Amino acid sequence: MGVTIKPLADRVLVAPAPAETTTASGIIIPDTAKEKPQKGTVVAVGNGKKDEPLTVKVGDTVLYGKFSGTELKLDGTDYLMMRESDILAIV
Repeated sequence: MGVTIKPLADRVLVAPAPAETTTASGIIIPDTAKEKPQKGTVVAVGNGKKDEPLTVKVGDTVLYGKFSGTELKLDGTDYLMMRESDILAIV
């Protein structure tokens, strides 16, 4: 994914994973009942803060809080811009 946006400081641009469309038992989930994904792939990172380098890198799959980040739409694709501290784990 070649994005032309460069996050500043400790911010990270994440492409959210698609929402689940069926349950494990095969039931189709309608759009109105789909949960917001809490997993995604890092597509761009900032330079970090002066004494705090970033620990995530482009390509990492990460878990983040349900209400983390700011939603952005670039070239028709949805992204989340969040601080590294909003990321809970690297998977």
